[in-house]
Order: sequence, then C-alpha cells, then structure tokens
Amino acid sequence: MELFAMIWFLSILCVKINAEFSAQDCRELGFIKSQLLCSSCKSLIDYGLNEFKEHCLGCCQKDNETNSSLNVYPKAVLEVCSCKFGAYPQIQAFIKSDRPAKFPNLTIKYLRGLDPLVKLMDEHGNVKETLSITKWNTDTVQEFFETRLAKVDDTDFLKTNQV
Repeated sequence: MELFAMIWFLSILCVKINAEFSAQDCRELGFIKSQLLCSSCKSLIDYGLNEFKEHCLGCCQKDNETNSSLNVYPKAVLEVCSCKFGAYPQIQAFIKSDRPAKFPNLTIKYLRGLDPLVKLMDEHGNVKETLSITKWNTDTVQEFFETRLAKVDDTDFLKTNQV
C-alpha cells in the first residue's frame, strides 16, 4: 500500500511539473496564451510579480531564446486607424516614435475604423498570420517584431535606400 501511495504521489508531481494550461485556464489567470512569449515571463521578477512566474511559464509560447520553432516572417503590416489613437495610446506611441524605423520590413497602413492589428506575411506578400494588438503596450509590440520579423541585412545600400 505504501508503494502504491508513493507511485501515486510521484505521478501527480510529474503531471504538475510538466503541466501546461489550456487557453481557458490562462485567460482565467489573466494571460493570453496565443500572445504570451516565455521570454516575457522572465521580466515578471523585475516588477515584483514573481508569484505569477509559474503560471506564466505554463501559459507561454516558447520563443527564439528557448526554441527556434517560432515562425519568423520576412514582412509585416501594422494596420491601424488614426482616429482610434485615443483608445490605443500605446499603439500610437509606438507608431509616432522612432521604433518602427528599426524594422525596415514593417509597413504601417492607416485604414479607417480599424482596430490595431498585425499581419505577418511570407516573401510573396501572402498573409500567414493576423493578430489583434489592442491590448499590447509599446514594449510588447517592439519585442514581438524583434522576435517574429526576419532581420534585414543593412549592408546593401540599394535596398535600404541609404547613402
């Protein structure tokens, strides 16, 4: 009987250690599973939120720091309506800053009445992923483009239009 209890305890412990939360569980914990990168969980300590780290790691997607299987795209389009900047001040701050200039393969498109979203495209311009970024802050937007947009070789001056 003691052996059975020990095996049961170890199996429960293994399940708890390797547990990954469902999208609904993550939503109830305050995380959006499809948009949470594991590298973001590391910064919780900086804000004194260490008690959320375990749940965060159970809800996150592995990113380039931990797993190279995250899709990286050669182009992206950030679509937004400037009339909605009041509702999305963080997106406005990103667009109006010098941050978009760091991503030469990012295009900003102003479309009337549209909530902010990102379209990730292949090399032919075909949309492969579309994400709503209404709840993102400026740092999250920048981190997303740093991890999901392919790096551009700036040494070719004809492509970058620099002299």
